[in-house]
Amino acid sequence: MATEPAAPDAAMMAGPKALARFLETADTSMLEGVFSAGDVVILENFPPHVFTGQAGLAHWRELMTHHVGAIGDLRHTFGPPQDFGRTGDTVYFSLPTRWTGVRDGKPFDEDGGWSFTQVLEDGAWRIRTYGWSVTRFVQ
Repeated sequence: MATEPAAPDAAMMAGPKALARFLETADTSMLEGVFSAGDVVILENFPPHVFTGQAGLAHWRELMTHHVGAIGDLRHTFGPPQDFGRTGDTVYFSLPTRWTGVRDGKPFDEDGGWSFTQVLEDGAWRIRTYGWSVTRFVQ
């Protein structure tokens, strides 16, 4: 009998890694194939806070590209994934993340975490939902 993994595998981490690289570079090509073709939901810490569906994803991409374009030297570090669970073609996990960068000429250091739900579509894991939460911000 096969046992379920205790953490996301490399294929499941590909989406979060590409998302983080997009945020570091503002290169929207990093997002190709990352999000589900279905009903995407994104929860962010900036208005309008909730982005739903493919139109919401497009709006989020536009706002986020502008937002990260104003940040210099943005870099992330992932902590170990938490709360991993898989049910069929759906996985969930949270991912502690640290961000450092420079905004308005001031360095910052931010801790937070993403929670991800991903679905298996066309043989690849795609982000269906994610939420971001900040737990510490120092500037």
